[in-house]
Amino acid sequence: MSTAPETATAGATAAPAVVPDALRAAVDAAKERVAALHAELPRWELVVWTAGNVSERVRGEAADGSDDLLVIKPSGVAYDDITPEAMVVCDLDATLVEGDRAPSSDTAAHAYVYRHMPEVGGVVHTHSTYATAWAARGEAVPCVLTMMADEFGGDIPVGPFALIGDDSIGRGIVETLQGSRSPAVLMRNHGPFTIGKDARAAVKAAVMCEEVARTVHVSRQLGEPTRIAQSDVDSLYARYQNVYGQQPSPGQH
Repeated sequence: MSTAPETATAGATAAPAVVPDALRAAVDAAKERVAALHAELPRWELVVWTAGNVSERVRGEAADGSDDLLVIKPSGVAYDDITPEAMVVCDLDATLVEGDRAPSSDTAAHAYVYRHMPEVGGVVHTHSTYATAWAARGEAVPCVLTMMADEFGGDIPVGPFALIGDDSIGRGIVETLQGSRSPAVLMRNHGPFTIGKDARAAVKAAVMCEEVARTVHVSRQLGEPTRIAQSDVDSLYARYQNVYGQQPSPGQH
């Protein structure tokens, strides 16, 4: 059964469309990507019911990012009902710019991350079982797997406890991840948030976060796993980030 969509505010009509003409095509393309990427969350068993969200930054023309926008899912809408047309657009103060439904309850956190981490182009939040179990323990996932060294460059850190509803969660994410190589943080007693250069990269980080959280949990049932030496973590991370995959040839982009 589908969840009834929420209106932006009680009794309110649709927000006036104020997306600048110069960003119209980019916003519409982001809506397509973000809607499609939401389907990856249940596919990888990272969410239940309507929990979890994906957003993507749409970069404006201002060099300081002051006119950037973000595309995110509406609050409380079932994954089967997510379409590009259902997506909502907000500015980086989490103010609704386009759409007739209330944005995700995590929008303020996403917006805070975008405001304070200009390199970030995508944010994902899930309550995936194993990663959230580590968050409930308030314990970082230790870097005991080469996959972790590759993707996260070390431990997956724990962020502070913060209540939902304002940008407190966003502040905790930024404080924890600034200066860290990890694209994932386990917000204490809450769950994982991941970042990336775009929404797809952030979804990948969410999938990888859950996978390693599960594997390390299983390992600990058999005994204490062995940490990887920091020098090897550094080497693995550098190789994966700069050599692994299809790298462009010199002169190609």
